[in-house]
Amino acid sequence: MSKPVIITCAPTGGIHTPTMSPHLPITPDEIAQGSIEAAEAGAAVIHLHARNPETGRPDPRPELFQQFMPQIAGACDAVINVSTGGGLGMTREERLRAAVTTSPEMASLNVGSLNFGIFPMLEKYSQWKHDWEPEFLEMTRDFVFKNTFADLEYIVKELAHGHGTRFEFECYDLGHLYNLAWLIDQGWLEPPYFVQMVFGILGGVGADLDNLQHMHTIAEKLFGDSYEWSVLAAGRHQMSFATEAAMLGGNLRVGMEDSLYIGPGELTPSNASQVRKIRGIVESLGHQIATPAEARQRLALKGAGNVGF
Repeated sequence: MSKPVIITCAPTGGIHTPTMSPHLPITPDEIAQGSIEAAEAGAAVIHLHARNPETGRPDPRPELFQQFMPQIAGACDAVINVSTGGGLGMTREERLRAAVTTSPEMASLNVGSLNFGIFPMLEKYSQWKHDWEPEFLEMTRDFVFKNTFADLEYIVKELAHGHGTRFEFECYDLGHLYNLAWLIDQGWLEPPYFVQMVFGILGGVGADLDNLQHMHTIAEKLFGDSYEWSVLAAGRHQMSFATEAAMLGGNLRVGMEDSLYIGPGELTPSNASQVRKIRGIVESLGHQIATPAEARQRLALKGAGNVGF
């Protein structure tokens, strides 16, 4: 039997904008509620970003994270994972502020630079709730999401060595797996490694099942039995790739950071709806869903009692 499937939910992210869905969590209370409901539906890990409660723009201020992280921790046992990806265009220091302040069990780490194009979404909308939205999307036409080797070293030493935080290593392309292997070769990281393979971002590896199979094959060669792997795919590929990951013995991520939809042309009413849908699929395949306690044990996390919030 395969191991129980760890479901991660990313409830808001820093990509989609308020115009795109009335259900996208914006305020601290909305982010907390969406996260708690997702955990109750079966998510063992919650991957968090913050937004300006007035405009919905991605916002790195630790005080915003502190408004919803304690709420989530007080209402459920899910692992709280703080993004270091932040919002596109933020500096490295801005992206790190929340994780350094809150010292979470987990943080994301984007393991390589890439062109990160979300400007094609401009074509879908003619009116916007906020002026910043079209400008934010258009900016990515000439944007590189910077994650250099110096950035990676800095973040690993700051969070892993300084706080005992472990990582969700976000790999948007094949070379990012080798970047992670290089970090490991330096002796800066200890297993197990939680590798999140990301598909369908313009500028990263395409959402083709052959790519998923190949990245899994290479990860097996590089990391052997020293890692856990998970899959997320953007937009309409979300559920099919999550299902494929479960079928291959991996873990998966859903949430409104990655897709605003629950089915073709149908906006998801909540993050919990996506978690319930993929949980039903996974369980129908004969797999179990991992509890937060099982996720902590398999990912060797420091425990919810050793955080700064």
